[in-house]
Amino acid sequence: MTAEATGVRLECDGPVATVTLCRPDVLNAQTPAMWRAMSEFSRDLPGDVRVVVLRGEGRAFSAGLDLSVAGASGPGSFAELATLPEQECADRIAEYQGGFTWLHRPDVVTVAAVQGHAIGAGFQLALACDLRVLAEDAKLSMAEVTLGLVPDLAGTGRLVDLVGYSRALEICATGRRMDAAEADRIGLATLVVPNADLDAAVRDLTAGLLANNRNAVVEIKALLAGATGRSAADQQRAEREAQTRRLRDLAGLGE
Repeated sequence: MTAEATGVRLECDGPVATVTLCRPDVLNAQTPAMWRAMSEFSRDLPGDVRVVVLRGEGRAFSAGLDLSVAGASGPGSFAELATLPEQECADRIAEYQGGFTWLHRPDVVTVAAVQGHAIGAGFQLALACDLRVLAEDAKLSMAEVTLGLVPDLAGTGRLVDLVGYSRALEICATGRRMDAAEADRIGLATLVVPNADLDAAVRDLTAGLLANNRNAVVEIKALLAGATGRSAADQQRAEREAQTRRLRDLAGLGE
């Protein structure tokens, strides 16, 4: 499927892959076809890719779910999902989640370059990434509740990890919008930069991620990603085991 058909494209340049939402005429509103395409990108990544950058074409990152699709009566619509048996409906949503969860891969670092609106599914796509660089005009909202829905694209756990339960509940249950300054203050943003500097800031961050040993970065990501689920003793053991692997690898004794 072409980018014109799916609304999203993958471009690889050495160790950097860029995923671009390319429906600027509708502020990169998302569809099930886009989620399926993004899920397939994980299988298409060359082995030398170390950083994946997510961006939106035009003036918005993503305005969220395309209600002209979801609100209709065809494939992928709310009406169709509601008529499916419960397990089949859940399985369909699991398929959609795959368009987001591949960004959790342990062997790459993922960066969202966010300008303008990142609403609902757009906010969850930014949350799926390891790092978020926000332009000053960014507006974030977990707006699913305003449609009587819940966030279901793997964003709730990430949000709690970043801002804590109480703040996550307030954000999700009100559906309110927050600006880049607030996102920075509560820990959602890695960087906030002027709009004109967004691309340069992402390039600089990417260069910093690529400057160091790939296997060390992979081990660090795994240590940090699993830290909240481990006891202190288990985390310390994980550090020891990771360091042992690094020492052996650097000495030429790795597998």
